[in-house]
Amino acid sequence: MVRLKSRYLLCEVNVTDPTSLLQIDDRAVSAAVKDAVARIHGDYGAALCSIRFQVIYLNTHTGIVFLRFPKSHYKLLWSALPFITSIETRWQKIPCFLNCLHVGGTIRTCQKFLIRYNTHQLHRMLPKCKTEEEKQQVRKAILNCTLTKEKGSLEDISQSEEEDE
Repeated sequence: MVRLKSRYLLCEVNVTDPTSLLQIDDRAVSAAVKDAVARIHGDYGAALCSIRFQVIYLNTHTGIVFLRFPKSHYKLLWSALPFITSIETRWQKIPCFLNCLHVGGTIRTCQKFLIRYNTHQLHRMLPKCKTEEEKQQVRKAILNCTLTKEKGSLEDISQSEEEDE
């Protein structure tokens, strides 16, 4: 039996209005990607997109998308991503662009990268917080990203930090 190898592209959908992200669904993203590949690479690209291309995951709140493509042709998809300027959904055109964050061989490696990326983004947000309440919320979010169940719960760690101060 032959194992079919795939590549997973972790992308971020960037829009000007964050509320318009909620209108996007996986079929609209899939159609936009297939259209871009067909425009850039012609019938050959369109045929490759019909083989094993799939939108694995879409988070409409954060704009994170996992795209799966055959390993031998993932560069074709990757090269067409900058040409996506809008996603058409529910008879609306939402202007956006896709930013490729990571290319991985498994979904798990992409998930690990996403956790590191989100933690890094939260660390960048921490100095920009104005109130102490905002800083506490960002610190809790950082702990939620990095904690595992073996290390203990968030309340245990936050209580031990308060005792140390």
